[in-house]
Amino acid sequence: MSEGEAALPRQDAKVIGLVGLAHASSHFYHLTLPALFPVLKDAFEVSYTALGLTLTVFFSVSGFAQVAAGFAVDHWGPPRVLAAGVALLGISAILAGLAPAFWALFPIAVLAGIGNAVFHPADLAILTHRVTPTRMARAYSLHTVMGTLGWAASPVTMILLSERFGWRAALIAVGLVFVALAAALVLEHRVLRAPVHRTPAGERLTWRLLLAPAIVASFAFFALLALALSGTQTFMPTLLPLAQEISYPLAATATTVYLVASAVGSLAGGVLADRTSQHERVVAAGLFGAGALTLVVGFVPMSLPALFAVIVLLGVLTGLTVPSRDMLVRGATPPGATGKVFGFVYSGLDLGSVLAPLAIGAMLDGGTPRAAFAFMAAALMATIASAQFVKGPGRSTGTHRAGVREEPSGLQGSSGAGPLPSPDPGE
Repeated sequence: MSEGEAALPRQDAKVIGLVGLAHASSHFYHLTLPALFPVLKDAFEVSYTALGLTLTVFFSVSGFAQVAAGFAVDHWGPPRVLAAGVALLGISAILAGLAPAFWALFPIAVLAGIGNAVFHPADLAILTHRVTPTRMARAYSLHTVMGTLGWAASPVTMILLSERFGWRAALIAVGLVFVALAAALVLEHRVLRAPVHRTPAGERLTWRLLLAPAIVASFAFFALLALALSGTQTFMPTLLPLAQEISYPLAATATTVYLVASAVGSLAGGVLADRTSQHERVVAAGLFGAGALTLVVGFVPMSLPALFAVIVLLGVLTGLTVPSRDMLVRGATPPGATGKVFGFVYSGLDLGSVLAPLAIGAMLDGGTPRAAFAFMAAALMATIASAQFVKGPGRSTGTHRAGVREEPSGLQGSSGAGPLPSPDPGE
């Protein structure tokens, strides 16, 4: 084995680690304010509904800005855009800690939404171009796991810091950590660099590219998936006591168990996705099982051990599909458009995350909580259909895509030309 080949696992680990930390910071930020809502409600003398509107603004801006962030990633390179996004989240947290009144949280939410928009197009562009192709799906799965860990760490961290130092100091401290992470990403620019596209050929990739059937199907895939998964993660503590007659603390514990099981499933899914090119079949099987189990949880009375066993399996099956999902989108992405495509299709997640609370909230207010489980199961089944259009006829989504092998990171000049032009000298 040559020295360059021996260095690949170490370099892959560094790239995946840095990108994973950035992704974890994004998910951590998602729950920084919600974890403090009880304190902020009293501090600003506002309702929970008013506080919830700040999240609506945040995710709406993030969804719309994600497409523009994808274009920025392809033009300026993902390391710069990623570092800017982490810095914006850090600045937003600091400003929230200094907010003089409740109204100030809304422009802060806009700024944070712009920062949050960069993560999927920048993260996945870096992983796609800097990780050895045979480890690609596992890199995607670890990326997902790091995001899940960010969600899990945020509430307890914010509550502990707030109780010890006050909510303003807690937000400012987290913001400073984010700014430090952004600086670290800048310093590691060369490790994370990926091709940029300033040539006439790259500029000809216009919005018409995003209207290709496989790309539109990818957007629909993510929007439908978010309808189900956002509903599950957000409303499981509220729905389980109504459907299974368990206590709220047990329902909250079940939600944590679901997230951990999903992370484990994603790790296993990464290994599986690296060993097959039939990613749409993995997605179909996993989501079909998850949809069926969602109906079981909503409509079949169970003992507590049986309920937790079903929820563990539901989480594992859901997580198992995530790496194959990302590989499907990678396979549908034309050369020179990684940032644009990932930015566009992943904005579907934000759309679904905005719509799911409205739909499920209406079902809860209408006294039909079991209908929410049917709604989430139907969204999962519809997601399966959209995955078949993402694959498309005759398209391969394996490591060797369309007969082209992407150049492994660290092997400049190796055999096998990547599908994208070389980076600018300045990159």
